[in-house]
Amino acid sequence: MDLQYWHWLVFGMVLIIAELFIPSFTIFWFGLGALAVGGLLWVVPAMGLTVQILLWALFSALLTAFWFLVMKPRMTDKTRAGMSREALLGETGQVIREPDGERRGLVRFSKPLLGSDEWSFICDEPVRVGDRVQIRDVSGNTLIVAPKNK
Repeated sequence: MDLQYWHWLVFGMVLIIAELFIPSFTIFWFGLGALAVGGLLWVVPAMGLTVQILLWALFSALLTAFWFLVMKPRMTDKTRAGMSREALLGETGQVIREPDGERRGLVRFSKPLLGSDEWSFICDEPVRVGDRVQIRDVSGNTLIVAPKNK
């Protein structure tokens, strides 16, 4: 059986379309691998079937690894949208930058809270660098804090 370049292109498209019905986001990379082999076979038509299958396996594995090891970790949501307000309330941190006019203060926590150990804050009472503050509320990505009672 002699596969033509368009066989690989059709096979690749079928796999990519199958991703719509089987949402694993891995079949997609096998489809792209097949498209790559189809394009390569178009350029080098004398390629044997064994080489074609090996290239498809190689391209598919490399694309899948590239997705899971490089691209997917970079696409994680680094915003604090949808954060759990209840997880923050009552936590205590230390002021590392005082609020000054319109500039918000900065508080550091001994353990990261929702992925960050430093948060901007506003406070109704004056605080100084080194003071301990406790989270009372959350407004967007800014904490509302009060000085911690000693």
